Amino acid sequence: MKVLLLGEYSNVHWTLAQGLRALGHSVTVASDGDSWKDYPRDISLHRKSTGKIDTLDFLWRLGRALPTMRGYDVVQLINPMFLELRAEKLFPIYHFLKEHNKSMFLGAFGMDYYWVKTGLDARTFRYSDFNLGKEIRKNADNDLFIADWLEGPKKQLNETIAEECDGIVSGLYEYDACYRPIYPDKTQFIPFPINREEVTPRIPHPETKRVRFFVGIQKKRNAYKGTDVMYKALVRLAGQYPDRIEIVKAESVPFTQYCRMMDRCDVLLDQLYSYTPAMNALLAMAKGLVVVGGGEEENYEILGEKELRPIVNVLPSEEDVYEKLEKLIQTPSDIERRAKEGIEYIAKHHDHVKVAERYVDFWNKRISLKQDTEEHP
Repeated sequence: MKVLLLGEYSNVHWTLAQGLRALGHSVTVASDGDSWKDYPRDISLHRKSTGKIDTLDFLWRLGRALPTMRGYDVVQLINPMFLELRAEKLFPIYHFLKEHNKSMFLGAFGMDYYWVKTGLDARTFRYSDFNLGKEIRKNADNDLFIADWLEGPKKQLNETIAEECDGIVSGLYEYDACYRPIYPDKTQFIPFPINREEVTPRIPHPETKRVRFFVGIQKKRNAYKGTDVMYKALVRLAGQYPDRIEIVKAESVPFTQYCRMMDRCDVLLDQLYSYTPAMNALLAMAKGLVVVGGGEEENYEILGEKELRPIVNVLPSEEDVYEKLEKLIQTPSDIERRAKEGIEYIAKHHDHVKVAERYVDFWNKRISLKQDTEEHP
């Protein structure tokens, strides 16, 4: 199978490509490397800025790349906004890709119209990036996302691709809950892939009894992800237990540096408003860190996991985070247990080759269905 993976979020497409290649498939990843994270790709479509020179350079490289993006069995878009262009400019590129390739698939992996819409209904989720119970979360980040996605070209592009594509892959329970009610027949949940062969294990530090907590901060999405709340709770705890806690903070650093910093830590603080661990948390668990973040039962149910419970699930409040962290440092045996379960959890559910097999099965199923429909309308 010849596959084009277009766009990148947190190394999902590159890791999937590694799994597909291990199965013998031909894969091309074209992306911007997920901006400053600079993930690997075969075709670089990074746009340095919106300035005139950088824009012309980007358009020149895109113009050279597009003619090569023909004749694929599968094209998968990471998101409706799969390139660093306005939605209006992406419509003709999407139609070009659809016309010149065998099948089109959409990734439900992050911010899009259906995610915003579902969060704002304040019914589907007990809490999310956009709601706490029946109350809508108010912050500058959310206001921008709502204005950007709820109406206008991005909404139209998202709806068009979702309606016309051959299948939709959801990477987390939350994204599945957004798309499945509308597109039940062509939405498929497939866990995110982790290449365990490339994972560097956590480095023990027996010289100190302190628990090292790792916090990754994206300045532009701090409030949206809830990092601000979790960090406040951690700083409070460190003030209460100065001899038992060490804080390691990474602020918008490249992926390779981020991984090196994570390697020397014991616990990762991840997304506060999530039900599920995404790529950052999954990588941490593969390394042997304990994840504090989204670990609701819905996450385990969609995976069919009955036994393993490696994640310290926190509710979206500073007090709950503080209490869970305090309990964790007071119970070293729990840290050890969760670390071991996390490694097992990744091997069981997120191995990149196993995940790639599930993608191939889904793609083939949807392509066969499309062919049958065209032959027998």
